Formats: sequence, C-alpha cells, structure tokens
Amino acid sequence: MTKVQESAKAILKLLPGVDCGGFGGCGYPTCQACAEAIAEGGSVALCPACSGEVVKAIAEIMGVEPVEVEEKIAFVRCAGTAACSERYSACESCDAAKAMGHAEGECKYGCLGLGTCIERCKFDAMKLEEGQLVIDREKCSGCEACLTGCIQNIIEMIPRDATNFIPCSSKEDENTTMATCGYGCIGCGDCALACPKGAIEMVMGDTVAGRYAHIDYSKCEGCVTCTVKCRKKIIVDTLHDLTEAKEEVALVRCVGGALGSRKLKKMGLESCAQANDIDLDGNDICAYSCAGLGDCVKVCRYDAISNDMGVAKVDPDKCVGCGDCMRACPRDKIIMVPYKGVKQTACTSKADPERRMEVCGVGCIGCGDCADNCPSGAITMVDGSPFIDHEKCVNCGVCTYVCSRGLISERVVPEYNYLQREAMQLDKAEERKW
Repeated sequence: MTKVQESAKAILKLLPGVDCGGFGGCGYPTCQACAEAIAEGGSVALCPACSGEVVKAIAEIMGVEPVEVEEKIAFVRCAGTAACSERYSACESCDAAKAMGHAEGECKYGCLGLGTCIERCKFDAMKLEEGQLVIDREKCSGCEACLTGCIQNIIEMIPRDATNFIPCSSKEDENTTMATCGYGCIGCGDCALACPKGAIEMVMGDTVAGRYAHIDYSKCEGCVTCTVKCRKKIIVDTLHDLTEAKEEVALVRCVGGALGSRKLKKMGLESCAQANDIDLDGNDICAYSCAGLGDCVKVCRYDAISNDMGVAKVDPDKCVGCGDCMRACPRDKIIMVPYKGVKQTACTSKADPERRMEVCGVGCIGCGDCADNCPSGAITMVDGSPFIDHEKCVNCGVCTYVCSRGLISERVVPEYNYLQREAMQLDKAEERKW
C-alpha cells in the first residue's frame, strides 16, 4: 500500500462517511473519493462537514500545518409559508412546483415546502413542519448538500455560533410583502442604518422599491440593535428576549367596546373590517370604538393581544412592537407608544358627552380636566379627547388624579435593562433620568 493510500485510509475514518453523492461542498460523490483527493494533496479542509478538530487531525496525517476553519450550518432565509400552496400538492418536487408559477398572494421568493432539499441531507437534519422547512442545528453538519437542492436559492451557510438571523429573501416592495407574508422583511432598512458594525446590507430586488436585509457575519458581533430596530420584528436573536428588547408597544385606543361588540355579533358580523363598512352610530354603537371582532388578534405572532369583553387588550410584556396589529386594524384604533412608564389615554371618541354615555358608558367624556391641570403642557384636547405628548410627559401623576373617569393610566414597566441601554446607546446619566 502506498503512502497516499495509507493516508487516504486514515483520512476516510475521520470523514462523515455518508456519501453525499457529489452534492456536498467537497464536490466528490463519496467520502472515499474525497479522502483520496485530500491524500493526493487537496485541502485538508476539503470536506465542509468536518469540525476544526477533525481538520486538525487530517493535517497531522498529511504532515502539514493545520488550517483554521469556521464551522457552518445551513439556514433557510424564509420564516413563512406564503409560497406554499395546495396547488403544489400534486407536485413531486420543488422544481416542478416552481415550474407551475405563483398565483396572486403567494410569495415567489419563499420556501416551496416540498422538501427537495431534504432528500439531499444525509444527516437527518431537515424536516417539514406545516409546510415550513426546519433545520436541526445540532444535526446539521454543514456539508452544503442542501444548497444545490434548493431551486429558490434561499438556503445559505452561516457560522455555527451565529446568534442573529434574518429569515426572509423577499425582493418585493413593502406592500406586496405585507400582503403575501406576515413574517416578511419589508425592506425599510432600519436595521442596516442602526447596525454599529455595518454588518447588514440591503439586497436590491426586482423593482426599485423591492429589497431585503442580509447579514454579513464576518462583521456581525451579535448585538441586539437590529432586533430592536426591526419594524416587523422578524430578526431572530437567540441571545436576547425579544419581549424586552423593544422601543415601542401597541396600545388600543378604546376602553369599552362590549356593548357595540355584542350588537355587531348579533348582526352576524365576523370581522372588524365588516364592521367598518356599516353605519355604527345609526345602530347605537360607538363610531370610535374597537369593534372587538379580533382582526388584530389573528395577526399577532406573539400572543400579545386578546379580545377582552368586546375590546382588544394588549399585554405589554408579550408585545414586541412589530405593529402587525396596528396595520390589521381597519379602524385605526391601535397605535404604537413608547415602552416606558408614561401616561396613556385610550378613548378617542369625538361624540358629545351625552352620546358617549349612551353608546359606551365607560369612555372619556371630554371634560378637559387632565389638559387644564397638566403642569408640563403634555396634554391637549383633540376633537374632545385627550392627546398625550410623550416627549413632554414627566409622569407627575396629576392627570391620573384629576380624571374623574379613571381612564388615564400609567404603564409601569421595568427600568431600561442592559439590552435596551446597549441597543439604544443610553449613557448612565440619561439612564438616571428615568
């Protein structure tokens, strides 16, 4: 046996031995062929499925200096199932599905959900869950075989120790992405602008308005800035709690929709959008209230909003500030407010006080006592309802005290934690102000 053959035999024992069929990153159909290529002078890191320790062992066999390798795993740049369709159920592969084309409302950049890439994986690291491709980080060897199996080109190799991920490849404009997938990147660019290391780039799409964010892992340090700044809150961060790392949370501008909601349900309405098309005032329903039929609840990905006695209620601890509920509300009853202990007013009725009492009974009567007594001028009356300027509010508590209806409440949240201080670059002096 020649020295090359002896080396190949020893190297083969260190390789995965699963034979990727030529689809892996080494380019050879079998581990035997890969081992022989290395023994004949190929790179000791030729097999991408080998860990740093294995590469070091191969280098010792070959009598060469070890090389540094960055262990990588596969990552699917898609978090939704908008590209999947019942139309594809008869297709045998993702290639066949793509050949059918995409119908209106389907994302043409997302995972097709038929698992052609799974057939390439020899490590049982990939599976489909309700049409969405899921990769087991622990099982993935980083062999790269799945890359050539994805006709959508949405699988990429990322560092095994990466902590931040952007699971979207849509190159559509914001409106199209919003219409096709609740998990999609809308290309706003806030993450790229905020990244202190310039690790996020905006990849241009097929149109002037279409683009998506992509992380350059050679620059990323795994901080929380992009997670906080992401408007859609789709950037996955495995180190930090997304419910804490946020600037804003949703607020429903209604305190009592029970009476109206019951009437709407008796009328057979099933959505807030339907309620928005009828004459509410003519049916003795507050024309400014939450319809309470749950359009916002259906779109919340974080179980942060619920329907409580005919009015939507937001749990600020669960809310991450993505704004999906705000966009889903056809009546504009949801706004985003700062995630800190400031005063909030929920009623926006413009009706006269008597009418407010008739159709609601628990809302603001527009007396203006809160605005008249605010020492910092943070409250103004707009169409008979108080509006609080959070930049001026100093949380003195006067408005809460003088409100005869008890409708002005203070959102009490924990002090800024280290995540927010780091992400928002708040210094110690500014922190003490809170």
